[in-house]
Amino acid sequence: MDQTIDWWPSPAKLNLFLHINGRYPNGYHRLQSLFQLLDKGDELAFNVTEHPDIALLTPIDGVPNEQNLIVRAARLLQKHTGKNQGCEIRLRKNLPMGGGIGGGSSNAATTLIVLNYLWKCNLSLTELAKLGLDLGADVPVFVRGCTAFAEGVGEQLTPVNLTQQYYLVVFPECHVSTAEIFTDPDLPRNTPLISWQEYEFDRTHNDCQQLVCNRFENVANTLRWLLEYAPSRMTGTGACLFAVFTSNQEAENVLANLPSGCSGFVATGVDVSPVHDKLARLDSNS
Repeated sequence: MDQTIDWWPSPAKLNLFLHINGRYPNGYHRLQSLFQLLDKGDELAFNVTEHPDIALLTPIDGVPNEQNLIVRAARLLQKHTGKNQGCEIRLRKNLPMGGGIGGGSSNAATTLIVLNYLWKCNLSLTELAKLGLDLGADVPVFVRGCTAFAEGVGEQLTPVNLTQQYYLVVFPECHVSTAEIFTDPDLPRNTPLISWQEYEFDRTHNDCQQLVCNRFENVANTLRWLLEYAPSRMTGTGACLFAVFTSNQEAENVLANLPSGCSGFVATGVDVSPVHDKLARLDSNS
């Protein structure tokens, strides 16, 4: 592929914990979570056009372009701002689909951020995050670009600074439907609220984890395997799992011995999204 293409990061995230505290009258779940941004993810490239068409040049198998969050995000921004410009978009899909590490939501957020910059829309991050919420509950955290304690449906964000950790992210080769997990009658929905100051990894959990492990043997077996090496948990509604290490080399050593039927990568936790880092560099050079 053309090396002159300007690629923008679309980082992965982990839910270091996920507590479901109840439901709102509209049916949405009230939750608390800690979103940890990572330095690894997908990549997107944008070529602005003077005609208003939005073209995704690298479609994803099984996902019609009209349903892809990248295209939906671009059109939402276009409609909201009245911009007549369009864009050709390319995607390098490095993250697994249905893994619970935010691939689609992150793609949408990067699209909003970058096109806001390239189209000179001049929307604030608050405005972009509000737009992003129309696309999905996880989009605002990627728009704001900070590791954050989340409440509400995931849109009430408190930026936090965490001690740098290294994460082995493992994908058991299966697809978990978020909608099916959140509509399951057996999903716990009564975990007590905590404050950010009370957070400790060992005193939190993922309310979706047991349900997914009951349904997917590979998730359950892989999690048991990971727990032999380090504190481990499922992220989001799965299927991805993660193990927490204090050194990159330890994580790489375990990655080298992944059981069959799994893939994975090692990433570093970051407090600021690499998308925002790139924007800051561009602004400082302009």
